[in-house]
Amino acid sequence: MPPPLVVFADDWGRHPSSCQHLVRHLLPGRRVVWVNTIGTRPPRLDWGTAKRVAGKLGEWFEASGGRKPVEGALPGAGVPSDPGGVPSAGLRPPLAPEIIAPKMLPSFASPLSRRLNRTLLVRALRPIFESLPEPPVVVTTLPLVADLPGRLPAARWVYYCVDNFSVWPGYDGATMLRMERDLVPHLSAAVAVSDTLVAHLKALGVSATLLTHGVDLDRWQIPPSPNGDGSPAEFAGLEPPVTLFWGVIDRRLDLAFVKHLSAKVPGTVLLVGPREDPDPALFAIPKVVVRPAVPFDRLPRLAAHAGVLVMPYADAPVTRAMQPLKLKEYLATGQPAVVRDLPSTRPWADACDVAATPAAFTAAVLTRLADGVPDAQRVARQRLGSEGWAAKAASFAECVWGSDFAAHGGKPDV
Repeated sequence: MPPPLVVFADDWGRHPSSCQHLVRHLLPGRRVVWVNTIGTRPPRLDWGTAKRVAGKLGEWFEASGGRKPVEGALPGAGVPSDPGGVPSAGLRPPLAPEIIAPKMLPSFASPLSRRLNRTLLVRALRPIFESLPEPPVVVTTLPLVADLPGRLPAARWVYYCVDNFSVWPGYDGATMLRMERDLVPHLSAAVAVSDTLVAHLKALGVSATLLTHGVDLDRWQIPPSPNGDGSPAEFAGLEPPVTLFWGVIDRRLDLAFVKHLSAKVPGTVLLVGPREDPDPALFAIPKVVVRPAVPFDRLPRLAAHAGVLVMPYADAPVTRAMQPLKLKEYLATGQPAVVRDLPSTRPWADACDVAATPAAFTAAVLTRLADGVPDAQRVARQRLGSEGWAAKAASFAECVWGSDFAAHGGKPDV
């Protein structure tokens, strides 16, 4: 069996991130420790920040810096699931990671804050690393661990680059880039989710393997509701048809696209997801309704009752680098999908409508509301069959464990 795995990433279960999908498929038969990290967003005096701070304090109080095994819930689902995503009532580790919630300062900007965070993290994590049967492989989705290599006994350090956080809205970009540069010399391997991020890491001096996101087809292809009813509660009181977006609601959304859409398309434009400092003007656009995030397992039902699924992102450095999870999820639902023209969406331009201007985006939505998904797009979506998370996890394992992967048979238990 390959060495244990330690993962530094966003809080397990908070958002259905790609790292959580991959690790979920690597859990059977493996020792996995998941370290909940903290971001570098400057604190704001708002309700969202207050809830996040309260949640972190509660997590630290409960865990007291120690291990907290959790059941194998699909990220964001709110219910235990098996590795195939099927709800289950009684799963226990090893089909779940051990959760670590070390205390950290919400900043790495100054030399002092970096030293303090280094001390806090090493003090909390060294006993855990040393308790493992052998030095683990460490995977991080954030460069905030740059001061830990050499101070914790690890076999390999692997960077799973999912976004360019130096240009992410609201983040301390200068600090993230500085720590990314400091992390690179310590890496045994790097994996990036887009060609743009591969080029970004190459400019920093590291060669990265491209691994785009996957999708669980069975999860998204749900049968019609009995008797044609069963409209989700989130659609209550909304004028149909519903044009639906789900995901983090922040400044990556292009207000010009949303405004044009709401002015021309009948029914309601519904945005579902957690809010992270979105432009306040978004909430003043007529016919736009913003609802809180829903459990991951409910999204297929929302999609089944929507008229069109949309992704009205801005064309910006942060969106040109990212690989939206929702793109393949949208396509897997079988529903019409209209997305912004970006590097990550162009390879799927035959499977959905890709638009570069507000007018073209709106026109495509109107066409899909009237005509549904054309046969050519349905045929193009068949290649999603080779994009499953299990296959992605196998490729990920080869990068993560390196020679240890080959030495143990070259096949993960996915």
